[in-house]
Amino acid sequence: MQLTDQACLPHDGTSGTLAARVWRPDVDGPSIVALRDDGAIDITHLFPTMRDLCEASDPVASLKQASGERIASLAELFENTPPDTRNPVRPWLLAPVDLQVIKAAGVTFAVSMLERVIEERARGNPAAAAAIREEILALVGNDLSKLKPGSPQAMALKKVLIAQGAWSQYLEVGIGPDAEIFTKAPPMAAVGTGSDAGLHPSSSWNNPEPELVLAVNSRGEIVAATLGNDVNLRDVEGRSALLLGKAKDNNASAAIGPCLRFFDSNFSLDDVRQTTIALTVVGEDGFKLEGFSSMSQISRDPVDLAGQMMGPHHQYPDGAMLFLGCMFAPVQDRDTVGGGFTHKEGDIVTISAPKLGTLVNRMKRTDKCPPWTFGISHLMRNLAKRGLL
Repeated sequence: MQLTDQACLPHDGTSGTLAARVWRPDVDGPSIVALRDDGAIDITHLFPTMRDLCEASDPVASLKQASGERIASLAELFENTPPDTRNPVRPWLLAPVDLQVIKAAGVTFAVSMLERVIEERARGNPAAAAAIREEILALVGNDLSKLKPGSPQAMALKKVLIAQGAWSQYLEVGIGPDAEIFTKAPPMAAVGTGSDAGLHPSSSWNNPEPELVLAVNSRGEIVAATLGNDVNLRDVEGRSALLLGKAKDNNASAAIGPCLRFFDSNFSLDDVRQTTIALTVVGEDGFKLEGFSSMSQISRDPVDLAGQMMGPHHQYPDGAMLFLGCMFAPVQDRDTVGGGFTHKEGDIVTISAPKLGTLVNRMKRTDKCPPWTFGISHLMRNLAKRGLL
């Protein structure tokens, strides 16, 4: 992998309000940085964690006014991030999230909802998926984008599908009143752009999930957005929905980055609603997959999803990062006719959106990715040692 600031930052560069996390070898710990034209500015003395910045009464004003030490140019920071070519004495990018819990909304797009139903019916067997896909589409059609979850029309469709014996737990959260919100990974477990992302070796049918990720503070305010890869093991979840934790939460299986873009006069929730996320997968075998996920096709508004995640019945005092779901479920055959798509080690996954930049990861086995060793306790000790707490 090779990263450049021009390729990885939003198309309008640093005109937005951007913050990232970096590892500083000289202090043996992470720092919060403002990304500006003149480089990466360390503001950890003002905001020891990204959680603290998101909790500010006005994160945009706080970030714009913050001054600090320039630790690298943007070009130097991005170029030094991929592990294979990294200079270990210089800073590199991390996932732009720390104390926030990492949550995800599932089955938020009609297309992915149908693919989840297919996974369930196929019981983790990709060879059976094509025939089941044809059967399901004959029953429900392939355009459910105008069907509002929980509406009378959706409940009428539910009755029809139950009568046909085709109802599914995935349809329940796809068109029913309650969204699926699950824990993708614990705080501090995400990997950033340029890092290796993890695939559990027990899986033989899996895929990337290019998604938009919201930063929600403890007050339930959506303050920023970024990109994510909600790596999914289709065969594992297809065997049983109770294996969701094994399918979703593995070493290096949550990729987030490259940075947080805070909502300001140049970027708003309406931009989120109109974002199109592009995906490219390039394999060492020469295989190439391209796709996209359009947020305009989401069945539940981002504000609704954030409200179902956090409110009077569930609080997150350190805030949360929320993956919004993906409409793209790759079905392109890779090795055999009817075999569908699955990852191979070494795949380079690139997820991008004009106003959010580019997230790039290389797929490796979870046991071959660097183990997660720096948790909340290590962060607190490091910040205390640096006199920042």
